[in-house]
Amino acid sequence: MTPREVDTVLLAGRAITMAAEVPEGPVAIAVADGRIVAVVPRAEADRYVGPGTTVLDAGNRTVLPGFVDPHAHFEVAARTRHLTVDCRAPRCGSVSDVLDTLRDGLGEARDGWLVGQGNLFFDRKLAERRFPTRAELDSVSRDVAVAVRAGGHVTLLNSRALELAGIDGTYRPVQHSITGRPTVERGSDGTPTGVVKEMDKLLPFPRLGAGELEDAILDGLGDLFTRYGVTTLGEISETVDGLGIMDSGHVRGLLGTRLHVYLWAPGTASLDEACAHRSWLRFAADESRIRVHGVKVFADGGYSAASAALRRPYALAGHGCGEMAMSAEEIRGALLQTADAGLQLAIHANGDRAQAEVCAAIEGALDRLPAGAPTTRIEHAGNFLPDYDTATAAYRRAGIIPVPQPVFLYNFGEFLPDYVGEYARDTQFPFRRLLDDGWNLSGSSDVWVGSEEAQTNPFFSVWCCVQRRSFHGASVSDDQRISVLEALRMHTLGGAGALGEEASRGSLEPGKLADLLVVDRDPLGVPADELRDVRVDQVFLGGEPVFVRENSAARPVRFGSA
Repeated sequence: MTPREVDTVLLAGRAITMAAEVPEGPVAIAVADGRIVAVVPRAEADRYVGPGTTVLDAGNRTVLPGFVDPHAHFEVAARTRHLTVDCRAPRCGSVSDVLDTLRDGLGEARDGWLVGQGNLFFDRKLAERRFPTRAELDSVSRDVAVAVRAGGHVTLLNSRALELAGIDGTYRPVQHSITGRPTVERGSDGTPTGVVKEMDKLLPFPRLGAGELEDAILDGLGDLFTRYGVTTLGEISETVDGLGIMDSGHVRGLLGTRLHVYLWAPGTASLDEACAHRSWLRFAADESRIRVHGVKVFADGGYSAASAALRRPYALAGHGCGEMAMSAEEIRGALLQTADAGLQLAIHANGDRAQAEVCAAIEGALDRLPAGAPTTRIEHAGNFLPDYDTATAAYRRAGIIPVPQPVFLYNFGEFLPDYVGEYARDTQFPFRRLLDDGWNLSGSSDVWVGSEEAQTNPFFSVWCCVQRRSFHGASVSDDQRISVLEALRMHTLGGAGALGEEASRGSLEPGKLADLLVVDRDPLGVPADELRDVRVDQVFLGGEPVFVRENSAARPVRFGSA
């Protein structure tokens, strides 16, 4: 290869590079050995074309860097597609719709269970503004255990499901599960109502067989992420078997998204095991495709279960301020242990009290961290800041990376005040203020059970940042809107920054991975409400095509005929 000849040159109408210098008009992107060599005006393409160069012409379409989603539960979402009946709103608009859908799905029951998937904040998205009752779920079946997982923190059970789970009038849940403090709601007579919280890992749900799990994972990554242009994913692990399938999928060239794995402790492995993963978890695929990047822990629960730790009591009757799932000593211990192992710690902390306590614990351990330790992430920091100045000052003292989820604007932006209180009305997702104050924000899907159907599509998340509309079309603090370019940056360079990988991806610049995508229209030139309709035509990983929407590939051309 001569100094000027590269492997591939991609021609396009425009490039949104996320870099400081952006070529105007038609561009050429030169790629060699899986990395970007140059982004130049199209007229200069011939400098990089030789006899061995493949030239691809995307016409007038726009090229962007691949999206980086730093926080997702991909295996959970992939399993859920295969193990549940979809009862989510607006697909199901009412309680009766949910019951009819469950009845229609009884033939899909396995191991005596029928599990439905409902949305996060399901009780606010159905027409009746409530959950289906135990008696209503009993009307579906008294012989089959019926469960509806309303997001990842709340589950609705019929009588048979309660029986199989051993939940009766005398049942007492353990003090903590791995997502928060488990609770069983009871009626005035002490009988379980069928609503349980933070207990999904404690219930005997059916599981996929090995072959089924492989199909779910291999199909799911492409369907949920690659086709939407996500080229790097921060995967919060679920099972060791699942990680093995992901590794094998990359070895066989069947997966088109890089995986940076955060071992869930103690969900997938204990903290000790996670930090010693090199002794028992060895990937065969190249480290650039899959590797263990960090550890994920839960410091509190979720808002929908009223288990996120708040400074003020919940507005819901009978609820306090939520619960911490980790002590300050445990947080410091996890930080020091992961830092010594060279792993990034990602701490789930939803509530303002949880974030304050996590930041204080981290701050108290900073002088004990080894040189070059990865920067700690707080997952969901930036979503709800009732005291902005106090919270962000704590973020700065602790030196953390806030990892918010713009898609939650749609998921629950209009519902949080019902749960938390009116003070939440104008204190959610202050992205305009955070960006103006210099925070490098990311955009992630946090896809899990109960996510919205479009949740893994970064263009939907970009739309959420720009339009700030909730599930029923309500406005959520319009003054905190950001520009389309800023939103795209959150989902590219911002996501890379959350992983500590901004030097290798997130923008179209020389030396970076040639992870890029061709889209069917210029996102900077469409009406804001059309952003969620932008379609990814083609995805390249390391310069190699890994997804092509039907009849939309960049066409190979002889240079000079383009």
